[in-house]
Amino acid sequence: MIQIEQVHTRRTREPKDLLRYEREYWKRNILCVAGVDEAGRGPLAGPVIAAAVIFKPDVRIPFVDDSKKLSEDRREELYHVICREAVAFGVGRVGHDVIDRINILQASMLAMHKAIAELNVQPDQLLVDGNFFHHETLPVHNIIKGDALSHSIAAASIIAKVTRDSLMREYDIAFPHYGFAKHKGYGTREHIAAIHQYGLSEIHRKTFHIPSVDSTGITVVA
Repeated sequence: MIQIEQVHTRRTREPKDLLRYEREYWKRNILCVAGVDEAGRGPLAGPVIAAAVIFKPDVRIPFVDDSKKLSEDRREELYHVICREAVAFGVGRVGHDVIDRINILQASMLAMHKAIAELNVQPDQLLVDGNFFHHETLPVHNIIKGDALSHSIAAASIIAKVTRDSLMREYDIAFPHYGFAKHKGYGTREHIAAIHQYGLSEIHRKTFHIPSVDSTGITVVA
């Protein structure tokens, strides 16, 4: 079972100091810092999911990192620890239809706004993965590759990824021909072949480019 660490400022050292951005604000008595990230910008199907997570100062959950670096089992385990230890967390969802209407970048921003709005504690500062996010009322610190640099953002990336993966497993039951439980909607060879065989499902993003597959089964980008 994962044990929670209370990390003292003087004991935390580089290079893997995932609290260094949070600590900048804690030192200024800005204690309620929310990490924000999304999952699902790249897939050909399904929603984009964002999460926002707030921890008490100096809480450090071992193994929390960019969700892409973690195994599925590790993410699932950490998901429950994060939900238990967070002061607050929120999840925002934007569906395939909205993605097609406003584009994936704007849909990702919208999902982040929804996740922040779902927090039951008002954050004083947002740490957001990427470099485009703006909030109308809250200060934002955009961090490129923030899910690998900030504990709060990394935790949000895990919540978003696990939530989205769970949804895609549900979609796999509703649309069994596409293998959503396996590839989660990403453009794998298996997924692309299924699209060409069965056509687009209800949850596919109609504005996304679908590569072609030749007779040998090799993906060919048209």
